[in-house]
Amino acid sequence: MIDWETMGPLLTQSLQQTLTMVVITMLLGGFFGLIIGILLYATRPGNILQNAVVFNVLNFIINVVRPIPFIIFISLVGPFSLSLIGTSIGTEAAIVPMTLMASVVIGRIVEQNLVGVDPGVVEAARAMGSSRARVLFDVVLRESIGPLILGYTFVFIGVVDMSAVAGYIGGGGLGDMAITYGYQQFNYAVTILAVVVIVLLVQLAQLIGNWLARKALHR
Repeated sequence: MIDWETMGPLLTQSLQQTLTMVVITMLLGGFFGLIIGILLYATRPGNILQNAVVFNVLNFIINVVRPIPFIIFISLVGPFSLSLIGTSIGTEAAIVPMTLMASVVIGRIVEQNLVGVDPGVVEAARAMGSSRARVLFDVVLRESIGPLILGYTFVFIGVVDMSAVAGYIGGGGLGDMAITYGYQQFNYAVTILAVVVIVLLVQLAQLIGNWLARKALHR
């Protein structure tokens, strides 16, 4: 049984907190992840800007961070969040570990999609006298834009999952609502309500991502 007079404002606030965490994480993590992925691709052995130091350092960082469960990663990054924004609790504090984790995940996804570009296309561009920067940004990135959109959509869903864990440090959001007001107060209807809103949010993101990817692939 849902008391809408109480749950209505709470649902609105929780949805706003989730959207705040997810949108800011996708903007920051998407940007830094794109840079990491491009550097990984360009500096890998035999590629246009090969650099063993840069490639191995980035590769090592990603391989160390990615396997850490996010619930543990939040605690691990707590001191860094405190020094960066002055607190390790709340919605803003949750965005720090979410952005760091999203950056390394997106970086790997970007690298994998860029590696998938036909080497023949790159060689043809190089043979025509294109600079390394033009090959990287006008050829490789342009060729992989469709798969990259799908990759970012996949990460968006993962970031929504991260936001549900953010309740552990008082980040609020729909996940926190489901646990605090649903599970802990034995109000199963509230848990279902939070889950339905999360599912709808993810479905909407997937629909938009698929549409954008189709437009990019058939341009």
